[in-house]
Amino acid sequence: MEIYTALRAFADSWALLAMTLFFIGVVLFTLRPGAKALAKDAAQIPLKED
Repeated sequence: MEIYTALRAFADSWALLAMTLFFIGVVLFTLRPGAKALAKDAAQIPLKED
């Protein structure tokens, strides 16, 4: 039961912090300059006829 308690404490603290930082990083990555043009181009990929 000690392993469960240790993993639970880790998940409650450091894993939550890591997931929060990852989420903030993804949000900032999508809001960077030039992202709109890349997203628009990626959105058109299924509609292209090559």
